Amino acid sequence: MNIRCAKPEDLMTMQHCNLLCLPENYQMKYYFYHGLTWPQLSYVAEDDKGGIVGYVLAKMEEPEPNEESRHGHITSLAVKRSYRRLGLAQKLMNQASQAMVECFNAQYVSLHVRKSNRAALNLYTNSLKFKIIEVEPKYYADGGGRLCHASRPQRICGGR
Repeated sequence: MNIRCAKPEDLMTMQHCNLLCLPENYQMKYYFYHGLTWPQLSYVAEDDKGGIVGYVLAKMEEPEPNEESRHGHITSLAVKRSYRRLGLAQKLMNQASQAMVECFNAQYVSLHVRKSNRAALNLYTNSLKFKIIEVEPKYYADGGGRLCHASRPQRICGGR
């Protein structure tokens, strides 16, 4: 398995992986927006033959009115079912978070997750030590709620 920075030619395969794995899907132009605006923040996981089996799509956010600095945001993270429980999602998150700090001096990373997605909640809350900062009931079109998480990048990247 190999983790590497995503290239423009990976974006269609990343979208296909998203369609296979997640109920929240994005138009192709949204992938291009991320890939062209923040090319150093999105990563892919490859199998031994170079096929993409997972990805993280990430971006930087402008500062909130009460903040001085920008923060990173994980737009989407997916790993194909047959490649789960190998640590790929955690490695993808670590790479993207580290790039946010090194390239843009991100003070923290945010993400959203469905309340019903237990595997993702375990990854974000237990493995990566994200904290829940907001709950939005009935956020999704199907009535599902979402949790907003945030974490300091140095915690994600293995620092203090």
